[in-house]
Amino acid sequence: MLTQASWFTHPLRVRYQETDQMGVVFHGNYVTWFEIGRTEWIRNAGYSYKEIEANGLLLPVVDLECRYILPARYDDMVIVCTRIGACTPVRVTFESQVRRVGKEEFEAGVFAGSDQLPGELLVEGGTKHVWVNASWQPARLNKVMPELFNLLLTK
Repeated sequence: MLTQASWFTHPLRVRYQETDQMGVVFHGNYVTWFEIGRTEWIRNAGYSYKEIEANGLLLPVVDLECRYILPARYDDMVIVCTRIGACTPVRVTFESQVRRVGKEEFEAGVFAGSDQLPGELLVEGGTKHVWVNASWQPARLNKVMPELFNLLLTK
């Protein structure tokens, strides 16, 4: 089982439609940002959900955790930080953070491998997933896509 892998970050600028009447990001948008982080993490690792699904695998969310610390506001520059928290042949856990950053960190764009995250922590949490086949039966990633499983163990 893998634990405490390095963070991958993806920059986002808060869009007007993501805010509510109070001028802060609507709480449900952070869940979408967690998903963007996971998708970009997988893409950065050399795969796509489309490719994984073409191999007969699905990765539904079975648990979600989200702790709100500080609000993001319209036009803030944030980074979505994602890493593997735990990985077995049947389950994978992604840890997530959303952090407000300055212009310099934001313009640095996507970076991977850092253990020290820049900026101010706004939201933290993550998602737990189970690998299943097209019939929604549990599937062992190490049997269906061993190269992806090995990659997850090394990230």
